[in-house]
Amino acid sequence: MNSSLSNPTVRASSLNSELTSSLRDAIITGEIKQGSRLSETKLAKRFDVSRGPLREAIRRLEGMNLVSHRPQQGVRVVTLDADLILQIYDAREALESKAVALAAQVMSSAEIDELHRLIDAQTKQMRENDGAHVPAESDYAFHELVIRGSQNKVITHALLEEIYHLIKMFRYQTLAAKHSSTNSLIEHRQIVYAIEQRDPVLAEVTMRRHIVHARDRIKQRLERASNQTEIDS
Repeated sequence: MNSSLSNPTVRASSLNSELTSSLRDAIITGEIKQGSRLSETKLAKRFDVSRGPLREAIRRLEGMNLVSHRPQQGVRVVTLDADLILQIYDAREALESKAVALAAQVMSSAEIDELHRLIDAQTKQMRENDGAHVPAESDYAFHELVIRGSQNKVITHALLEEIYHLIKMFRYQTLAAKHSSTNSLIEHRQIVYAIEQRDPVLAEVTMRRHIVHARDRIKQRLERASNQTEIDS
């Protein structure tokens, strides 16, 4: 037996991580609904765990901004209304444009090569589907590599451990937002070019434009959905 697995502290940490991942994924996919209250009793029974690991997992989810404590209401899953979505994209624009500027200065050649491989994979995926979209998971992989390439732990944590969980939640639960547009692939190539040229200013401007375009598309979709709801009501 692996000696580390026989250590109670290690086993507890592993259980907490697994439970956190399971709850996180259930929230992101909508299996646990937005705005719903997290019942410790029901969740403990569902996942066959005690209250201790469950409370630790919920604490971690709160750190990801996926749940929050409300007075007299307990812990509830975040509700992604239009204002919050646009605020999330504003924060993403500020942080990720800085991340790519840093990446242009410090990213390794091997990491840049990996960006090229991801773009090649995106091109292939587009040929194999309807030719109009970049699949969401491929898009995440590209942005995650750029963010980690910044070598800035604070920015990386804020984006990948907080903001991107909310973005994934929105995109997963919104049919029209599950894929990036064809223009995203072109913009990805422009971002990689700027990084390859070791030009932080060009990289920042290019990433900022890329995220603003995404935000504008989302805003238009949200407005259309709101108008349709008003008509239907």
